[in-house]
Amino acid sequence: MDHSPPASPPPARTFWQRRVREPIIAQLTQGITPEKIALTLAVGSACSLFPILGATTILCFLAAIVLRLNQPITQLLNQAFWPVHLPAIYGCVRLGEWLFSAPHVSFSMKRMSHLFWNQPHAFFHEFGSTALYATVAWLLIAPVFIPAVYFLALPITRRVARLKAKTEEASP
Repeated sequence: MDHSPPASPPPARTFWQRRVREPIIAQLTQGITPEKIALTLAVGSACSLFPILGATTILCFLAAIVLRLNQPITQLLNQAFWPVHLPAIYGCVRLGEWLFSAPHVSFSMKRMSHLFWNQPHAFFHEFGSTALYATVAWLLIAPVFIPAVYFLALPITRRVARLKAKTEEASP
């Protein structure tokens, strides 16, 4: 007679596990290489931080098509990065102003929204150069950011792929 205690149920999966880790692992098991996943993470996160609101979804989509990256992971990153998107925009604007020795622009989301929807010409006249400065700053940061993320993610994705392969070998 077996008197061992009953096995406890597995712990509940976290949001991070369900929405990020498991989709990446699922992609690894569908023939996508760890290198391609690392590149997807690098390019997708950079595109997700592009400093123009509303442009990141299209930019992520186009980058994934052109570079043949994993579209679901790219869009998942785009959604996951929204909490840091506004601070990244602010940083790019300030860096761009510094690069161009431009005057400091004060932001009012209420004013910007009002102008954008009610007076688009005035909006682009007032904030067009600011958007240009922020974009130039992003274009200078992205070529450093993408390789940094790639080379940080690559050993992790390779390790996950090896662990997944070992798990599949061990299961009957």
